[in-house]
Amino acid sequence: MPKNFDYFVVFAEMRTGSNFLEANLNAFDGIACHGEAFNPHFLGYPKTQEILGVTQDTRDADPKVLLREVRKDKSALNGFRYFHDHDPRVLDAILNDEKCAKIVLTRNPLDSYVSWKIAQETGQWKLTDAKSRKDGKAEFDADEFDAHLTALQEFQVMLLGRLQTSGQTAFYVAYEDLQSVEVMNGLAKFLGVQEALDGLDKNLKKQNPSPISEKVKNFDKMEQALAGLDRFNLTRTPNFEPRRGPAIPTYVTAAHAPLLYLPMRSGPEDQVLDWMAAVDGVSGDQLNTKLSQKDLRQWKRKHGKHRSFTVLRHPVARAHHAFCTRILNTGPQCYDALRQTLRRRYALPIPESMPDASYDKVAHRKAFAAFLGFLKGNLAGQTAIRVDQSWCTQALALQGFGEFALPDRVIREADMQEELAQLAAHVGVRTPQVQDAPVETPFALADIYDVEIEALVQNVYQRDYMMFGFESWA
Repeated sequence: MPKNFDYFVVFAEMRTGSNFLEANLNAFDGIACHGEAFNPHFLGYPKTQEILGVTQDTRDADPKVLLREVRKDKSALNGFRYFHDHDPRVLDAILNDEKCAKIVLTRNPLDSYVSWKIAQETGQWKLTDAKSRKDGKAEFDADEFDAHLTALQEFQVMLLGRLQTSGQTAFYVAYEDLQSVEVMNGLAKFLGVQEALDGLDKNLKKQNPSPISEKVKNFDKMEQALAGLDRFNLTRTPNFEPRRGPAIPTYVTAAHAPLLYLPMRSGPEDQVLDWMAAVDGVSGDQLNTKLSQKDLRQWKRKHGKHRSFTVLRHPVARAHHAFCTRILNTGPQCYDALRQTLRRRYALPIPESMPDASYDKVAHRKAFAAFLGFLKGNLAGQTAIRVDQSWCTQALALQGFGEFALPDRVIREADMQEELAQLAAHVGVRTPQVQDAPVETPFALADIYDVEIEALVQNVYQRDYMMFGFESWA
């Protein structure tokens, strides 16, 4: 059992991710968060009858009765969420109690306001799967937002002042931190729990992952009302994609040349590997693969003049390659179980087995467009399916590489011949020709590509288009 604190409070507000935070706190043995225990309209959750034997009537008559039960119960480290409009009669007792651990969850006030308005519009306050997601847009009201912002800021300033003057330290968590299992494990340590989670709770999904400009009906009016306030970063694209590790076992070194390749999945891997083999005049199976960190460190020490690189592929071509090789065409590279799940649960219009003569270009275009729809929800964290290396954003994959080996060169597929030749010349090895990429089957991307496909991909991979300056595929 934790020893530093008797209980904890999560200071948060509506639409700040407090449900997700609570779900992950409750995943630790020895931690029990009891929802909005002092919400004046219900007890913990809308249908809860009692908390630790205390009913709502008892709490309403004297809220400190419940606070005492939360503190003295030793079956777990108990806690609750507290918003600025919850029962004020317990606030001083909470803030003055040094045995109460303080967690402060924050979110951009404009994001929380828009999310709150959309939830009011749709009636959907939680999401567990993208299939049941309800679309809606917020109607921005300048006076209402001003009141929302003022209430939140006043409460946060009050909290900070009370903690400073009493010499207490809170654990601050930003909305964006909620996707980090490392932060959750750090929070558990702060509470005195040594257990660590391997992964985060996957039941709750992001409900509105689009940019704010797409979520507000009267966006122009909102911009005018907030003119001059850049702190809200209105045009950014929210990023809920899980962070990626360095993926070291995928790295490849040449047989002899001091070249290290960091493969971008669903990129031109086969052409690059063939080129690396040709550099030393060996076969592909003589390249060094499945290396450990120790292997790579030793290789780097041995090859002092080494150079590392990765190759980006245009998002449209990359998504199409991932679709054809991992989902559509059955075979050794296909994710068979995932293929069936996408057909059954997400109604992906693909054949039960390998496409036959009845699967034409029209069907292929329809299936690829549906796959892009799945990718949008998947990368936004709205599905129960992992974000695979084959279709994660290249920006996140590159960021993951950086944990161990930043590439000296980030090369675009269209520039491979010229830039790989320059790279080879720089380390003093031969510069073989780069072979053309094979055409996907049963249909090439050119057979189905149009402005609508381009728009769908740009909607999915906004981050890659922005980060790398990609233009339209054709």
